[in-house]
Amino acid sequence: MAGSIQLKKGTKMQLAFDVPVGQEPQFNMLCTFNKALDESAFLVSAPMVDGKRLVPDETQKLLFKYTEGDESNILAGYVDDVVKEGIRHYLKVRRVAEQRQFIKRMDVRMKVELPITYMQDTWELNSEGEVDKEKGQTMDISNNGLAVYMNRWFEVGESCIFTLPRLGTAAEGQPSREVVGVICWTREMPKGSPFRFVAGIQLRFADQQECQDMQDYVAYVKKRYKL
Repeated sequence: MAGSIQLKKGTKMQLAFDVPVGQEPQFNMLCTFNKALDESAFLVSAPMVDGKRLVPDETQKLLFKYTEGDESNILAGYVDDVVKEGIRHYLKVRRVAEQRQFIKRMDVRMKVELPITYMQDTWELNSEGEVDKEKGQTMDISNNGLAVYMNRWFEVGESCIFTLPRLGTAAEGQPSREVVGVICWTREMPKGSPFRFVAGIQLRFADQQECQDMQDYVAYVKKRYKL
């Protein structure tokens, strides 16, 4: 955890039940941030559902969305307890290691499965003086980000180098590309899935040319797979 949550009392938060990978959570409940209790727990007002106060399920992960500037952030957690202060009821939420940022973007992520490899700069070299890259697969792709299936867990904020595959022919196609991305969220996949985890990646570009190269690659993916 990166310290306690720095939010003002009274900050409005949209609330949703967590959903399986590939589905969109429905933020159809509202609550208000009250205060942080420590680095991993906080209080929010108990939301109303159909005119009644929500009765929390300790096993149900909840997602709390709030806005800071131009970015919408999401905290995830489980309800530990219901705290009563006077006539008010608050949910004591135990935060879990997931904090996603939904960056406002003009482009749309396209669902397409491409084989990729990935590595971290900090990974050790093997006996041949090279880094052993691990294999993964995209779940979706856009000009500014990826969702990637992989077998390694990464913490939010860690960065990786991803190698996208060559597509098409030498005459008409796209060469393989290395892109640097920061982990925005990681989730476990259901048992029996080909990969153990799926992660959301926000890409980082060193200059405008790298950004344009990625846009060209994504445009070709869209054309090739008729997305």
